Amino acid sequence: MYRYSPTSEARLASCDERLQAIFREAIESCDITIICGHRGRAEQDELHRTGKSQLRWPDSKHNTSPSRAVDAAPYPIDWQDRERATLFAGFILGLARARGITLRWGGDWDRDWQVKDNNFDDLWHFELVEDEEG
Repeated sequence: MYRYSPTSEARLASCDERLQAIFREAIESCDITIICGHRGRAEQDELHRTGKSQLRWPDSKHNTSPSRAVDAAPYPIDWQDRERATLFAGFILGLARARGITLRWGGDWDRDWQVKDNNFDDLWHFELVEDEEG
């Protein structure tokens, strides 16, 4: 059985309990690293400045406490492997749906099942979809 590193555990602990539940179930099936949970102002603004995020502080779901977004990937990470990212996303989205939780994945922002129509890909990003968002 797989388990999170202390660093991944700390990052996951900064997330909403629903995200924690999904990713605690996911680690039972594959090795995963948690890249990011909550982000403070300096980190968020730096990611925006360098083009790695489209949002400034405090507009990202990573900026809430607890975080309503998590960046996670199967370990070891291959940043260039879109197919692996898509497979992982399907796995995570399925686990969430089975729990009655709706997530948005950064490879399909509009959730239309078209993975090549994004203007900005964030393949390791998952965020909670609140009721008012649909």
